[in-house]
Amino acid sequence: MSQNSTDPTVFISQLIARAKAAQSIAEGFSQEKVDELAAAITWEIVADDALVKELAEYSFEECQLGDIPSKIAKVAVKCRGVYYDVKHEKTVGVVEEIPERGLVRITKPVGVIGSLVPSTQAEMHPLIQAIFAVKARDAIVFAPHPRGKRTTRKTVDLIRGVMKKYDAPEDLFISIEEPSIPLTNELMKQCDLVMAVGGAPMVKAAYSSGTPAFGVGAGNAIIVVDKTADLADAAPKIKASKVFDLAAGCSCDNSVVIDESVYDEMLGEFKKVGAHLLNADEKEKLKRAIWPEWPENHVINRDIVASPVENIARIAGLEVPDETAFLLVEEELTGEATPFAGEKMSLVTAVYKSTGIDDAIRIINENHAYLGAGHSCGIFSHTPEHIDKVALETYTTRVVVNQPQAATNTGNWVSGMPFTSSLGCGTWGNNIASENVVLKHYMNNTWVIREIPNRKPTDEELFSGFTPRS
Repeated sequence: MSQNSTDPTVFISQLIARAKAAQSIAEGFSQEKVDELAAAITWEIVADDALVKELAEYSFEECQLGDIPSKIAKVAVKCRGVYYDVKHEKTVGVVEEIPERGLVRITKPVGVIGSLVPSTQAEMHPLIQAIFAVKARDAIVFAPHPRGKRTTRKTVDLIRGVMKKYDAPEDLFISIEEPSIPLTNELMKQCDLVMAVGGAPMVKAAYSSGTPAFGVGAGNAIIVVDKTADLADAAPKIKASKVFDLAAGCSCDNSVVIDESVYDEMLGEFKKVGAHLLNADEKEKLKRAIWPEWPENHVINRDIVASPVENIARIAGLEVPDETAFLLVEEELTGEATPFAGEKMSLVTAVYKSTGIDDAIRIINENHAYLGAGHSCGIFSHTPEHIDKVALETYTTRVVVNQPQAATNTGNWVSGMPFTSSLGCGTWGNNIASENVVLKHYMNNTWVIREIPNRKPTDEELFSGFTPRS
């Protein structure tokens, strides 16, 4: 029965039935088999440079977001990183024994996952999730964003081809060919677990579906440059993070808070790497171009999102130097008082002048209270006390130190953060996970509990070190 000839409930139930049948076979796979499948996806697709380039070009042509070199790098680097992280992980049968506590942990699949695929990651997201899923013996039904539906289907078809080649059910991975909100909502109701990556309304819908869900929070990375930072090192790293995939990712630098003692010098370093600072009139034109209906709503003009600087300048009626890599706007207001305090999803960064580390933390917290709470911030500093203070006093799950934000949050070869395409933002970002969503989130645990010698302490032992008040 075709998708157009039935209602959403029936159509999704058919997809779920196919996925469940495939997943019931995968549940019987050995550790060696799931290890082989994870390696096969990575080898057959990710390690094929020509195929990765083809996917990147296909995604760019369909979605018109970001740039091709960044998409190639995302697939080639991030997917390799995911496989590296999971390669030696045990996921079948007994995976952990704690003899002193009499505990044994056994992992089992969660079942059929409903995965929401954003248009900004239409080519990478299915690959990363497929590597996690085959290791966990799950199946996935993908609900792509309409803007990236063909890219997602092409990617999923490649994964299905790998499954067939390595004697696994192709229906472990299924993509909805003509996605719609009713179909996505129905998928979230019928699957066993939702992986929700996308806009806030869809993540909220996932949590309201009645199905267990891992969601992500809104991005709005804010970077501190304190008076002890290496400015010549910070500027190109901030640029690299900002311009990657033309700011399509949620971790690109949306604001930079610079200590007043190095403010002018830092702006000079930004100019060296191709940043162009707008004046007050140009800033107002840009604001109207990014948020055409401000202050009534904060919806971003989709033609600005992950778009080249020259296109942004054209829409806003600006003249900028040919070599401009990204735009800077000076800001003093925070929170809801200005849209520049939030995520801009474009090659635009707000710059703030702070009077010190406490003032910088104030700016971060006020802006994150408006948008992006829990996601991430960063700091360029050689003062450990400042780094600790930012980590202790901001409501963020990731604080990146002296590194490019966008290259680090989702995993990097020179940091220990696990590779992923899904960033949990904790309760601050209305998420259940305050960490990167990785392999362990794709599995259930069964605990075997055996008796051990009585370990009940005496009251003297239990309350040692505590002095009651009289």
